[in-house]
Amino acid sequence: MKKIILLLTFISYVYAINLHAQQAVEQSGITTTSIGMVIYSNDTETVWNALRLANYSKSEGDTVSIFLLGKGVEVDNLVNENEDLKKQVDSFLEKGGTIFVCGTCLHSRKNDEPQVCTFSSLSDLYDIVRKNKIILTF
Repeated sequence: MKKIILLLTFISYVYAINLHAQQAVEQSGITTTSIGMVIYSNDTETVWNALRLANYSKSEGDTVSIFLLGKGVEVDNLVNENEDLKKQVDSFLEKGGTIFVCGTCLHSRKNDEPQVCTFSSLSDLYDIVRKNKIILTF
């Protein structure tokens, strides 16, 4: 039941953000935007959906930055366990995307050699928050 409520909340949130972004585009004439995504979940389905949105946004010409924080740094291991998630990550990276990861969070999980992420710090997260028009958290 909790998963259904979370999924419906997520879908409603994404719809509201999309509607707001479309209105902003119509008013400003801008056809692309910059999106920052902070992923702090290690739930495979949540991460998969975030990456699907990132890939779709990139295909629409938007700039997308992803930062993994807290449990989200476990994405580096999740790609080894889930082929669909690996495809989404690979697609994002092939499109020129970069996945930043909190070095402290990664180190605390004894992962000092990330496979799909770039070691980063809170200053990189701060830059993502400051420079992007839309910030989404998952």
